[in-house]
Amino acid sequence: MGKLVVSLDGVVIKEVQVTKDKTTLGRRPYNDIVIDNLAVSGEHAVMQMVGADVFIEDLNSTNGTYINGKAIKKQLLSHGDVIEVGKYKIKYLVEDNADYEKTMILRPGATAGGAPTSGFGLPSSFGGLGPAPASANPAAIKVLNGPAAGREVMLSKVVTTVGKPGVQVASITKRPSGYVFAHVEGSVRPVVNGAPLAAESVPLKNGDVIELAGTQMQFVQV
Repeated sequence: MGKLVVSLDGVVIKEVQVTKDKTTLGRRPYNDIVIDNLAVSGEHAVMQMVGADVFIEDLNSTNGTYINGKAIKKQLLSHGDVIEVGKYKIKYLVEDNADYEKTMILRPGATAGGAPTSGFGLPSSFGGLGPAPASANPAAIKVLNGPAAGREVMLSKVVTTVGKPGVQVASITKRPSGYVFAHVEGSVRPVVNGAPLAAESVPLKNGDVIELAGTQMQFVQV
């Protein structure tokens, strides 16, 4: 479970639990997090839960949204990140203090435990969530083209994100009923079995072919 700690000049003003699919931030009173300051836009930013991950997106605000001092449009939040809107600072905390893993990037010759390199991200599992529900059979994704073609990576975490940050990102969430594929980031939706993803998410079945950021992957379930 994540929470947001809002502070001004080092003084904590409020704490907000991230429990909804979407948590809005802005100056208008209907936002979930209201910051009554002229430097904050009426609808400044939104935080969206995708599985166990939380993404923040700037809603074309006048003064921008910053994470750890860097302007962002949309970004996955990690434990300890500091969001800045105007003079306000909002710290994102994961209350179980999970050990976040870094994005794993694979290329020919790289091992699963190797250091990140340039290329297509495979997969990045955030949150250190431990074993997934036992009722969902083990599964993997197999890369069909590109520099990592032929590699097969087990979906061992509850939530796995794949793609190129800033270009196109999707998530695969392991649920008791099976695996669910969802669009996370990018103006162009990923393709499943030759058709663009129409809904927010779709259940995956053995043999489904996913394409995003120019890379094709096959979902394989035991």
